[in-house]
Amino acid sequence: MIFLPASRRVAQPWKNGGGVTREVAAFPPGAGMDRFDWRVSIADVGTDGPFSIFPDIDRTLTILSGAGITLDMGGDTLRLLPGRPVSFPGDQPAAAALLDGPVTDLNVMSRRGKIGHKVAALSAAQTLSVGEGVLVWISGQGRVDGVAMGPLDAVQADAPGEWAVEGKDFLAYYAAFTRL
Repeated sequence: MIFLPASRRVAQPWKNGGGVTREVAAFPPGAGMDRFDWRVSIADVGTDGPFSIFPDIDRTLTILSGAGITLDMGGDTLRLLPGRPVSFPGDQPAAAALLDGPVTDLNVMSRRGKIGHKVAALSAAQTLSVGEGVLVWISGQGRVDGVAMGPLDAVQADAPGEWAVEGKDFLAYYAAFTRL
């Protein structure tokens, strides 16, 4: 298991320059915005505007704080509300409108046809079977396999196995990646 503390993340401009993101983890490491197989990041969205286009990428966004976002995707509308992961194609143009002020979101992306992903919320102590994946601790106090977790800290699996997830009144998200 690799510990990824929130305090070590560096803010980077979005691909389209319209905001900032903080990469939690990506594979392969150092792949950059156009060459990753999968990526987990946390973004601050402060204004309405277009989403970056990511060819051949599937995305899942989860609102962590704020009221939410409405995405207009060429006539289809997606409503992203706190705590509800929503998946959509990253190569489809999308215009975002904030529902009531800024939001912070968890962004999970994977390369279509090569990697699949699922995002699951965790809010109870459990033994979690892990493969290729990343767990992001959102709130509350707890531990993952004995490692103390603070807000937005994360752990990445470095081998398949099980993690003891412990805590009370916490919220975390686990992004699991599957090779296709």
